Amino acid sequence: MLILAIETSCDETAAAVVRDGRQLLSSIVASQVAVHAEYGGVVPEIASRHHLEAIVTVVAEALRSAAVSFADLEGIAVTQGPGLVGALLVGIGTAKGIAQARQLPIVGVNHIEGHLLAVQLEREIAFPYLALVVSGGHTHLYDVQEIGHYRTVGQTLDDAAGEAFDKVGKLLGLPYPAGPIIDRLAGIGNPVAVRLPRPMLHDGTCNLSFSGLKTAVYTHLQRHPEVTAGQPLHDLCASFQQAVCDVLVAKTRAALAQTGHQRVVVAGGVACNSGLRRAMATMAEQQGCTVVFPSPALCADNAAMLAVAGEHYLTRGLQTPMAQLDALPTWPLEQVLTRLQAHYD
Repeated sequence: MLILAIETSCDETAAAVVRDGRQLLSSIVASQVAVHAEYGGVVPEIASRHHLEAIVTVVAEALRSAAVSFADLEGIAVTQGPGLVGALLVGIGTAKGIAQARQLPIVGVNHIEGHLLAVQLEREIAFPYLALVVSGGHTHLYDVQEIGHYRTVGQTLDDAAGEAFDKVGKLLGLPYPAGPIIDRLAGIGNPVAVRLPRPMLHDGTCNLSFSGLKTAVYTHLQRHPEVTAGQPLHDLCASFQQAVCDVLVAKTRAALAQTGHQRVVVAGGVACNSGLRRAMATMAEQQGCTVVFPSPALCADNAAMLAVAGEHYLTRGLQTPMAQLDALPTWPLEQVLTRLQAHYD
């Protein structure tokens, strides 16, 4: 099945063409990072406006790059949630218009489901596996049995890891998004220079918390205002990043023990972080397990990742009726398949 996928859950306007849920023919992403940088974070109304301005061009470029036309398409996959309501509605409205005009089957895909299946576009990962989805809005551990069958093993109880990076970056006076900058500065810093907590490290669960770590950085800055420049800044960035990675690795270990899996997929924007990649590689050697990361382009928000689940559902006759295809700002992953099947009960 040749699928057009559309993603507009936050601040990336994206479209992709994928064949048979595995062969990536094109992937186009229009970023709004520069637009939101002056505000220090994503402004929902501004994001929606820029999606409206970019979506037609992005879809057209995805088709052109794949050397296909609307007439060649056999299905549409679009992010239905979770995400910003206004942003989601732009992608959903566009997808519904194309599906209606071409009489194509359409399915709403969960954004997080897209992330934890994105790696399948680059290499075949056998089910079941453990997935760590770590981004600006989400930090979850999932037991992935197969497409459509997921169980939450652990999750952040407050800030997501990527959110903590951006908030700490703001405390340090770094531009948005701060995650890549902290990663770069950490590379020339001492990760044990500043003593920072590892929240919930030994609480016996797979849940995580990062708000206390952020507060600890704030407290350190109050006591050491000179940190915002030179080597002290590098050391604090390295110490903060190490604390985040220690927690993520420890909770992944706990989830592996709980599920018995030997394969781990790490996905989401923070999966691009070099410190996390090194820490997970070390854990893999120690545990004797396999840890896989998608390429950076598939870690960040993109539309191609939606086509893996989209093709799976559409080829099995599971579509989302037009009347039920509306934005879902929150959408637990466990409800993905039951929601689709409910349309046929």
